[in-house]
Amino acid sequence: MKILAMDTSTWALAVGVTDNGRLLGEFNTYVQKNHSLRLMPAIEQLLAGLDLKPSDLDLVAVAHGPGSYTGVRIGVTTAKTLAWSLKRPILGLSSLQTIAQNRTDFKGFIVPIFDARREHVYGGIYKPEGHLAKPVAKDRIQPLQQFLEEVQQAGEGPFLFIGEGVPVHRHAIAKVLGDRAHYAPESDSYSRGRSLVELAWHYRAEAQRNIHAFAPQYLQLAEAEKKWLEKQNL
Repeated sequence: MKILAMDTSTWALAVGVTDNGRLLGEFNTYVQKNHSLRLMPAIEQLLAGLDLKPSDLDLVAVAHGPGSYTGVRIGVTTAKTLAWSLKRPILGLSSLQTIAQNRTDFKGFIVPIFDARREHVYGGIYKPEGHLAKPVAKDRIQPLQQFLEEVQQAGEGPFLFIGEGVPVHRHAIAKVLGDRAHYAPESDSYSRGRSLVELAWHYRAEAQRNIHAFAPQYLQLAEAEKKWLEKQNL
């Protein structure tokens, strides 16, 4: 089974292809450029380099959020278009889990975070099991302090914070967790094609054929919380 997986949910772009769980190739860039102009050329370049045609693919996977609204939409729209035109199933992957998957070598909890502004984060809590970053709790958007309380409830640690939200919130994290908090290098904090296809292969049985029903997972704030924040001018 050949799987194409892609992620444009942050400013990094990642594409990967696997054949029965074996990585065939990946395309990763970490520059702030327009994903809508770069994603399809990246896919075409990768497939051509592997001597594959789109029709050779059996499944299309995409990181469907959370993350940048525009970035998530570009990836999901591209994946849906490919899946529909090829008559292939589509699989959604957590954008946070794809980052956690970069560090399954860590002995402890992996905590990917994206900055959601207004002192909120998109966050997840994962723990390595073999070669899989397995979710301990659901991905969510929360005030940072509330999220850190839930991180502490997950266990004693240590906790590896990873993702583009870490530099923004590192001081607050250290204040709460002290030396139980560890920080992944920036090079680990962006999606990689190989991590995408590892997850896609593991979750392949969850792919769906109803392409039109497939939707992004933005994890937006509840409407009541949005209104409260607006009243507080946050």
